[in-house]
Amino acid sequence: MNKRFEKIIFGGRLLLLPMYLGLLLTLLVYGVRFLVHAAELVAHSLSYTDSQILITVLHLLDVIMVSHLIVMTMIGGYVLFISGSYEEDPNAVSYLPNLKWLGHIDPGALKVKLSMSILGVSSIHLLEAFVNAENVSSDELIKLVAVHLVFVVSAMAIAWVNRYAFNH
Repeated sequence: MNKRFEKIIFGGRLLLLPMYLGLLLTLLVYGVRFLVHAAELVAHSLSYTDSQILITVLHLLDVIMVSHLIVMTMIGGYVLFISGSYEEDPNAVSYLPNLKWLGHIDPGALKVKLSMSILGVSSIHLLEAFVNAENVSSDELIKLVAVHLVFVVSAMAIAWVNRYAFNH
């Protein structure tokens, strides 16, 4: 009875598969969004001011950073929580390529990588707001800086906990 219960609980990880497939669809949406912004940049490259070009490039970087976040979550989560069953069957074949960043990944390291990606996205939003400061209120800028600082402190706390609590 106990082994059957454990097998059911362990099999529950497969309920994550539709969520990872949903992330794949989200990545497709971001790919389309990137192409739209890139086409907009090319179409208006002669009429845009330097600030407008910079803001459009920041939008492109934002899309890329969020896409990296999605890929890290999708692949890292899949490898950590679903594909671990290859150890059960030595003849099982993994179709995932040998990605360097997966070699030392554990749930803590994945959280650190994800928090750093979120910090990168926040940095891009903050830079965009400062480039476009004449159209952004002081209150909005203060809120963006405050949120960014929360992300900085959170990322540092996650990295500290991962390094000192689990590696000592």
